[in-house]
Amino acid sequence: MNDEYEMSYALPDSVEGLLQRGRGLGAVRALREPQGSAVSVYDGIRRDWRWDQSDERSLYLARLVRDLDLSLMPIVGQLAEDEEACLRACEVLELLALAGSGDAREALRAYVAKGEHWVRVLESLSACWPPEWWEDLGDVARARIGAEPELPWCSEPWTRFGIEAQSSPFVPRPSQNGLSTAELLGLLADTRIEGTTKVDALRALNAREPAEELIPLVPLLGMSNGRRPLPLLGRAVARLGTLAIPAARGWAQEDLPWLALLGADVLADHPGPEALPGLVNELAEQWTARAWCGPDRTARRLARFGPGAAGAVPYLRRFWLHTPHSYERTAYLEALAAIDRDGLEQIYTESLWDCEETTRLLGITSASASPETLGRIAVLRDDPMETTEVRAAAQTRLAAPSADCPDPVRTSKSDLSARLPFS
Repeated sequence: MNDEYEMSYALPDSVEGLLQRGRGLGAVRALREPQGSAVSVYDGIRRDWRWDQSDERSLYLARLVRDLDLSLMPIVGQLAEDEEACLRACEVLELLALAGSGDAREALRAYVAKGEHWVRVLESLSACWPPEWWEDLGDVARARIGAEPELPWCSEPWTRFGIEAQSSPFVPRPSQNGLSTAELLGLLADTRIEGTTKVDALRALNAREPAEELIPLVPLLGMSNGRRPLPLLGRAVARLGTLAIPAARGWAQEDLPWLALLGADVLADHPGPEALPGLVNELAEQWTARAWCGPDRTARRLARFGPGAAGAVPYLRRFWLHTPHSYERTAYLEALAAIDRDGLEQIYTESLWDCEETTRLLGITSASASPETLGRIAVLRDDPMETTEVRAAAQTRLAAPSADCPDPVRTSKSDLSARLPFS
């Protein structure tokens, strides 16, 4: 959140509160009430309503600006404010440019030429836009960079412009995807191999079926300083599921802190029946404390009990409705699906408008095949602002034999609102 303001979220069932939280229902209701929603959309760009940096908002807000046909002037004007406000506006405008807004594209290019925070903006554009949209700004960059107090940190786009940067250009390492699982495990077992190579081996393993042979190697896979596990090791162990439990009991007793913590986490993620009352009570206490960070992990552990964890359902529903920490919403929905699916059909449909990529993905795979939901999935498939993963998932869903695919055309605002499935 932005500390410049005293942040107080509006009621979670109001359009303002829904938009602040990035809920799909907020986008739906804003499309039905465009006159009263414009202020809240602009406010979502002006003020950072995310609970922390893991939450997503830019695409959600850019879509609302486009679908409500809002003026870009307040957003362009925000580029002149402090760096954080400028970058929030930049992220929305660069997405709108991808969607075809020439005004958004030209406003950002003009800002690079004269704006105060042009370095960060140009770095953002180079990561989001095709090179042909910004490569011709090299002369501007070379003319302005000398007035900056320090060299830019990122290598792109500066090395392309012949400008020195603090970080070296990224040189991709050879892929290990062509190695067999046995060969990858051999790399992990070899004490002479450096950590970066082992991380690459773990990345390749994580794209395959879990390998039980990894388990005896886990204690060997710490960082060189002995304080932490190698990156991606936790994910590799988590993918082993219950196979890791016997070894985890031993890890939890080790003197090596990172290994003991990893073992304890594995055991906590696979609780026995005796743990259920405590987990329900933990979730209830988190709700009472309005602890927005952390209940997602409790929810995942409860989901393993299926319908037996019915006592957690009221709290999971409250977290879904109320949390401003949108990153965690997907975990609550997944837990509800495992424990009690009553009423989820509408939530899955709402998720197609959610700010979080993972929630939209869940909506794509789980929403019912109604004309409204399939129409929305077609919009996600064809939206140039949407992430690659969501567009691919939407294409897969619409290509399924059970999907009665709609024509891939964009409806007008009024037509879209008339088709929304919420009352």
